[in-house]
Amino acid sequence: MGKDAFSIQYVGSLRTEMTHLASSTRIETDAPLDNHGRGEKFSPTDLVATSVASCMMTIIGIRCKDWGFPPPNMRALVSKVMRDQPRRIAQVEVRMDIQLDPTWDLPANRTRIRRAAETCPVAKSLHPDCEILLDLNWMDA
Repeated sequence: MGKDAFSIQYVGSLRTEMTHLASSTRIETDAPLDNHGRGEKFSPTDLVATSVASCMMTIIGIRCKDWGFPPPNMRALVSKVMRDQPRRIAQVEVRMDIQLDPTWDLPANRTRIRRAAETCPVAKSLHPDCEILLDLNWMDA
């Protein structure tokens, strides 16, 4: 088993409980309303879609540290579009608000940040037909 290990338990009623073994952090999932569930918690595909934005933010934070400037304030809204036959995520849309420190808010840094976000390994791991739409909204400090 690899160093990143997880335990998953089916708890009934189309729900699972996942545990991150190193930290004991837990996440519960529920099937979505459009697939026989109650939609009361994140679905597995919700976790995939939101992981795209979370990964992008993490990569931006890492790269900013590498470049010697503070990570920007960031927040994102994420939506996903499902398709049938086979059922899978067809599109993930990430609308991210980014506020850079004014001393680092230069066109070249905005370009580097976009490129960093586009290297997200979660997005790169999805099916090639899954469209990732990234809309960056640069906010003033």
